[in-house]
Amino acid sequence: MDLICIVCPKGCRLSVTDQLEVSGNTCPKGEVYAQKEVTAPTRVVTSTVFIANGLHRRLPVKTDGDIPKNLIDDCMSAINSIKIFAPVKMNAILIENLLDTGVNLVATRDMEKLS
Repeated sequence: MDLICIVCPKGCRLSVTDQLEVSGNTCPKGEVYAQKEVTAPTRVVTSTVFIANGLHRRLPVKTDGDIPKNLIDDCMSAINSIKIFAPVKMNAILIENLLDTGVNLVATRDMEKLS
C-alpha cells in the first residue's frame, strides 16, 4: 500500500508491505503513522452544527481526538442530531464521550447570543 505521510509538512511517500514494513519515511513518526493507517485508521472529524439564538446559524465543531474511520458515519449522525443554544464558548464540550470512543465533540469558536 502506498501512502503520503501527513504527520509533518514534508509529505513523505510511504510504502507499506503486508508485513507492515514501511519504507520512504525520513523520520520515525512516518513509520508509526503508516502502520497505524494500515491497521486502524482514524480521523479527527470537523463539521458544523445548527445553533439557535446565535449570531450565526452554524457553529464549527471538531472532535478533540481521533475517531476510528469506520465510525465516521455514525459520528456525523450524532453530530447532526444535537441541538445547541447560544451562547457557547470555544472548546465547550458539546457531546462527551462520542460513541463511547473517549473522544469529545467541542466547539471551535465562541458564539454569542443574539440580543
